[in-house]
Amino acid sequence: MTRTALLLASAAVLSFATPAFAQSMQGMDHSKLPGMAKPEKPAPPTSAPPPSDCTPEHAQMGHCTMQADKPVAASPPPEAVVDPDCPPEHAKMGHCTPKAAADPVAEMSKTGTDLPPGDAPAPAPPDDWYADRIFPAGEMEHARHEMMKENGAQTTAFLSFNLAEYQVRKGRDGFRWDGEGWYGGDINKITVKSEGEGAFGEGVEDAEIQLLYSRAIDPYFNLQAGIRQDLGPGPKRTHAAVGFEGLAPYWFEVEGALFVSNKGDVLGRLEGYYDQRITQRLILQPRAEFNFALQDVSESAIGSGLSDVELGLRLRYEIVKEFAPYIGVEWAKKTGDTARFARAAGEDTDVTSFVAGIRFWF
Repeated sequence: MTRTALLLASAAVLSFATPAFAQSMQGMDHSKLPGMAKPEKPAPPTSAPPPSDCTPEHAQMGHCTMQADKPVAASPPPEAVVDPDCPPEHAKMGHCTPKAAADPVAEMSKTGTDLPPGDAPAPAPPDDWYADRIFPAGEMEHARHEMMKENGAQTTAFLSFNLAEYQVRKGRDGFRWDGEGWYGGDINKITVKSEGEGAFGEGVEDAEIQLLYSRAIDPYFNLQAGIRQDLGPGPKRTHAAVGFEGLAPYWFEVEGALFVSNKGDVLGRLEGYYDQRITQRLILQPRAEFNFALQDVSESAIGSGLSDVELGLRLRYEIVKEFAPYIGVEWAKKTGDTARFARAAGEDTDVTSFVAGIRFWF
């Protein structure tokens, strides 16, 4: 009986305790119990940031923050330039070396003489004269005109005697001159030439003077045209003259002319000399002159063909550039029908002379 009373009492206690235990379990955090951790929720997807309206001025005032620049995609490496004269397979065998590729930036920055040769038109000259902003326009125009004159457009005069000498020869001693003067610019000139010879006690035997218009046809040669007047005891013929004068390759001074007289006679002349510098002041000058005629000119004792030849060798000493005394020797010979005329007149056909003279110019 006692045991039955105890069982009934325990059952009554358990029936009252069960609702209280359930209420206490409702307030507990079950996620902290072992094996009861809840899975984390996935982060919501982020959308791309909108374009930034933050200007540098607003960013400096702290109103916003500028977005960092997007990374620049790396550009693909440039393709290797293949030299057509040296393909890679030949270069590997050591047969050639490819040319280095030209730097396009360096090529675009080239100017003036750095540019490759070609026939491209020259760049326009600069027209911004800074001094025009300070000085009057008339004064500047005058200054530019004078500058251009002094750099190639000036007018000058020149006079020279390549030969002015005393000749010691068989029979009577003689003299000879050969001079030229001109006035003008680099392109156009008026030229006067004169040459002649004679014997002391007999006067001038042969002389002439030429008045020519001279025009430069290139940096070294002038084309000349004008008239020639014969002087001396012979016939006073007037000739139309055309010729050239200049500096040939290897520094040979050459001169040639064709003359047509008022009687229809046609004559020609070719001469040249070379200055062989031995020292800075001592110069050896070989010289040659040839005269031709298309027909016999009996009044002047000139035969057709090669009429005469003159060969000379002179050694001069330049005290200054403008004044140089010299000594030398000259051999002159008349040929063909000209020699026949000379023999008929009782003259020698060839003459050797020792000469002494002065070469000067100013």
